[in-house]
Amino acid sequence: MAEALGVASSVIAVADLSAKVFSLCLQYSREVKNAKDDIKRLYKEVAAFQDTTEKLKALLEGPRGKELRASQQLVSAIEDGHSTLGKVEQQLQPSTGRKAMSRFGVRALKWPFESKDVEGTIEKLERCRGNISLALNIDQTVILQNVDDRTTLGQLPIAHGASFDSKAEEHNPTCLPNTREELLKKIDRWIDDPKSKTIFWLNGMAGTGKSTISRTVAHSRSKRGDLGASFFIKRGEIDRGNLNKLMSTLAHQLALSIPGVAFFINKALDANPAIVGKSVKEQFEKLIQGPLSEVAASPIAPSSVVMVIDALDECDQETDIRLLINIFSQAKTLRPYLRVFLTSRPELPIRLGFSEVQGSYQDLVLHDIPAQVVEHDIIVFLDDEFKKIRHDFNMTVGDERKLPPDWPGHPTVQSLAQMAVPLFIFAATVCRFVGDRKRDSPPIQLRKVLDYESKGHVSQLDRTYGPVLRSLITDVSEDDKTQIIKDFKMIIGSIIILANPLSVWTLSQLLEVDHEVRNTVCVSCAADCVRTYAAYLSQGRADLRWTVQSWRNAYPQSSNMLA
Repeated sequence: MAEALGVASSVIAVADLSAKVFSLCLQYSREVKNAKDDIKRLYKEVAAFQDTTEKLKALLEGPRGKELRASQQLVSAIEDGHSTLGKVEQQLQPSTGRKAMSRFGVRALKWPFESKDVEGTIEKLERCRGNISLALNIDQTVILQNVDDRTTLGQLPIAHGASFDSKAEEHNPTCLPNTREELLKKIDRWIDDPKSKTIFWLNGMAGTGKSTISRTVAHSRSKRGDLGASFFIKRGEIDRGNLNKLMSTLAHQLALSIPGVAFFINKALDANPAIVGKSVKEQFEKLIQGPLSEVAASPIAPSSVVMVIDALDECDQETDIRLLINIFSQAKTLRPYLRVFLTSRPELPIRLGFSEVQGSYQDLVLHDIPAQVVEHDIIVFLDDEFKKIRHDFNMTVGDERKLPPDWPGHPTVQSLAQMAVPLFIFAATVCRFVGDRKRDSPPIQLRKVLDYESKGHVSQLDRTYGPVLRSLITDVSEDDKTQIIKDFKMIIGSIIILANPLSVWTLSQLLEVDHEVRNTVCVSCAADCVRTYAAYLSQGRADLRWTVQSWRNAYPQSSNMLA
């Protein structure tokens, strides 16, 4: 009758049925004289059972109800009670119990049970009540244990904003439908194959969409129920740019996502409360590998546990990168299988790290994917972005200015996609520029991009940022142009050479940039010229965070774009 998710409705049904049986017992007690003791004993037990189910109903409707409903023991006890009461109710129905009394020509009730039948029914109901109480005691013990577990887990230091579903990652994209299909299938096959290597290393140059793929894998496996944890590394952030809180953050997420793991992580913490201050390797062994091995015997343990670690190259310390690769390469659990999905640029420290663990990982190079596949995916992305731009623009203008449903047209989209390959970041930057209503309408902004490309052979960086940078000095006087270029070099150049990021306010104080310039140049340049590469808040409370090393290398060229 009852599935785990339907316990509440089943309890209501049992409570209603017990009320009916109790009412019938009272009716029989008034009309039947020769079975008073049996009737009294039965309706007392039914009354007790009804009281139990009413209390259970109240518990299920309470704040811990969802946790109680998951109990299979509770489901079984309710099913048994419903079955027993159903048989009693059927026998007690007047249509069954009434027999003709020929002497008076009237119909009277006849008690349908023998004493031994009543005894058996009472025993069954008592057993059901006991089982319900036992199940509740077990459930409540588990709830208390979970509360204790959460209290202990609360002692784990975590890097806020590091997980794929955190507030910090909320607005960052995942792969659109019909994009990266073969790549994502390959990753899924790697995860699901018990013979796969522990590590999958996805590497590619800046702007090829590694983090977007990481978020997609994390989101997909979370829905599948086997995502253990995710960590998106960010250089310059205190907790996300190093390994200080990596293992404790992964362990905390594991405890919340994989059934049974929390108990063993707490056990490790109880055995050694100082474990979070130990070496990264020891933390991994005690807080992650050990608990996963312990939970392997559980029938509800997933066959594989996935960890997504994005942007290894964002680690502040090169030695941390090689250490992490080495630790994960040695991770072996019989079941569940640990699968670690790593992404990075193919920088030297990372390549050296993987060269030391040959044979323990699988890899895929993004820029080795055929150009036609990447072009298809970029076309899908551009179509989706232009649809949003078209919608937003049409919502704010009169009918005479509305863009047609097919704007900007497939030939234009295809041309942009060919310009972008293999860099998704080019397509994203173009779309941001075209959709920027502070400058011009989308068609005019798009024309600037296409006109710039038509000038001849230009670099990928020039293609991406030339139109954006040029727009800063369009229709301004020579004096203003000179000042804009000077401010650009001073402010953006300073951001690039900083070893660690500074807030907008701190940087403006350091460079002695007045409030007006800070608003019109620093923020404007950071937002419009290099928004892909910098994250900021104009209020001056957030860091300007440089995320792509290639811009540093190309800075002299970027300055020439403004010349």
